[in-house]
Amino acid sequence: MPATPEDLSLRLAELGVETTTRHHPPVFTVAESQALRGDIPGAHCKSLFLKDKKGGLWLVVALEDRAIDMKDLRRRIGAATLSFGKADLLAEVLGVTPGAVTPFGLINDAEGRVTVVLDAEMMARDRLNYHPLTNEATTTITPDGLLAFIVSTGREARIVAL
Repeated sequence: MPATPEDLSLRLAELGVETTTRHHPPVFTVAESQALRGDIPGAHCKSLFLKDKKGGLWLVVALEDRAIDMKDLRRRIGAATLSFGKADLLAEVLGVTPGAVTPFGLINDAEGRVTVVLDAEMMARDRLNYHPLTNEATTTITPDGLLAFIVSTGREARIVAL
């Protein structure tokens, strides 16, 4: 059974990571998020669940307006040819649905199958915003808090200039 937003909140609290979560109607795209988010402070981000030709799984997290060239990304991260991971694989590995892809989904990747890549420019911001395992809310966290969470899942994030 995948972790719930409440499980995530407890994990973050156990780590001493301060967050703020705001609930809103479900959003499925960056454009919908921009229209509904109101005055949530901080950088708003997108997360791409990718699979490479050799079966490697990648979670690329970047500023929401970052254009991602898949060929350039592949070169920067040392992956084989990349494509978007299918919804059933996303649910199996990160425990979320399309529209709710988030670095917080790593709480569900007990096998450590996913390599995490974080946008260097995003990590230079004061506050970051992600869905907390559901696209019906947005959670604000600091970059240090995000890194502490990622480490708590048994992995290190790769910070890359995208």
